[in-house]
Amino acid sequence: MSLTQTELSQLQQQLQLLQARLRGDVQDIASSAFGGDQGESRTPQHLAELGSENFEQDFALDLIRNEQETLTEIAAALNKFSRGTYGLCEGCLAEGVPEKKANIAKARLKAIPWARNCVECERKRETHIYR
Repeated sequence: MSLTQTELSQLQQQLQLLQARLRGDVQDIASSAFGGDQGESRTPQHLAELGSENFEQDFALDLIRNEQETLTEIAAALNKFSRGTYGLCEGCLAEGVPEKKANIAKARLKAIPWARNCVECERKRETHIYR
């Protein structure tokens, strides 16, 4: 079942809004964890403070890494709009399934608008990765 033009426009707008929000989140996390406070010394005074600061920075780096991965996926999805391939399962296409039958379910795209694969192909991919 293919997407209507209205649904495509809504999903594209959703991706663009999410992209903008995540970019802002990454900047906020980086600035607060790595010295964005002006006039305030970030040098820990006690060993315990150093441990806490290191933990906070490691946590911030993990958050940034996850957000960056999502931003990469969103950029790839937005690129598919310009190519006319948004909503098509990469796994199905790689297996030779015709485009008309390689659609990702609307419910999946509404939940994860940057999804690259249908549920079945994603299961196959994850099973292969985690073996």
